[in-house]
Amino acid sequence: MEYRRLGHSGLIVSEVCLGTMAFGVNVDQATATAIVDQAFDAGVTFFDTANMYANGQSEIMLGEALKGRRRGAVVATKFHNPTGPFPTDGGISRAHIMQAIDNSLQRLQMNYVDIYYVHHVDSLTPHEEMLRAVDDLIHQGKVRYIACSNYEAWRLCDAYWTSVANGLHKFVCYQPQYSLVMRQIEFEHVPLCLEKGIGIVPWGPLASGFLAGKYQPGQRRVEGTRSAEGWLFHERFFSDKADETLATLLDVAQEVDKTPAQVALRWVLEQPGLSSVIAGARTPEQFRDSCGASGWRLEGEPLQRLSEVSAPEDRYPYQMERGSDARRAQAINLPSL
Repeated sequence: MEYRRLGHSGLIVSEVCLGTMAFGVNVDQATATAIVDQAFDAGVTFFDTANMYANGQSEIMLGEALKGRRRGAVVATKFHNPTGPFPTDGGISRAHIMQAIDNSLQRLQMNYVDIYYVHHVDSLTPHEEMLRAVDDLIHQGKVRYIACSNYEAWRLCDAYWTSVANGLHKFVCYQPQYSLVMRQIEFEHVPLCLEKGIGIVPWGPLASGFLAGKYQPGQRRVEGTRSAEGWLFHERFFSDKADETLATLLDVAQEVDKTPAQVALRWVLEQPGLSSVIAGARTPEQFRDSCGASGWRLEGEPLQRLSEVSAPEDRYPYQMERGSDARRAQAINLPSL
């Protein structure tokens, strides 16, 4: 396992992060502990959960599996989604944040979390209220770093500058959906994160298993998978090039002697600004396969083929402005020194 710096922070995390959304859904405690054991055996130090995964069971099961090994783990959880019937049981208000962190820490059996994510957009609450609240959590020792997920680029930028203007802690990373069949963040989010030093930690890098080697081009339903169970198979996000991309992925995986999942994850890790990539699993064997995405490079012609076949369609203003710097440079006759 290789390790990377998380955004502009000094925190070092494993290239592969264990995502625990399946814990409590179709993974029991014994299996969850075995998957965490596999993670540690592979050198994984980064673990991701959320207070709404399986109605809190994911946090409970991860906390149980990490007993006695908290010191070696970087643990991230999230807040925003409703967790009860009252108005303060959701969103990013100070009232909800102060309640949510205590509930998460109790379920995790921990004194602090390393990374606390805003899970979704709350257009009702000002950013400054949320940022002051999570800043207080850092000063209280309950949270060490803050981050967000699923934000639009303008909202991410607004939160960043609200922190800067008010002397508050800034988001260290951003958790978007990103894969070979969902590359929309490359237009706005990736340049913003590179400019501001915000690490990128994608979810869905295998597109709900579509890129894991279980599917063939044209297939959208495979027995024994999320597609057949109707559980979070995100086909609606796939690009129009999904089947062509999958065909190329299967060919490249055979050529480089890696599994399709390993190649799909490695392609994401080769992209600019990446700090880590979240891989979920139902079994230790699945996660062992995902860990094989670390420790090697995907480069040259195989990387280029995958990037070209999956490239998102260009759009305004990018297709108009692309090359403007080169045109300016060619028009200037700078004097020689």
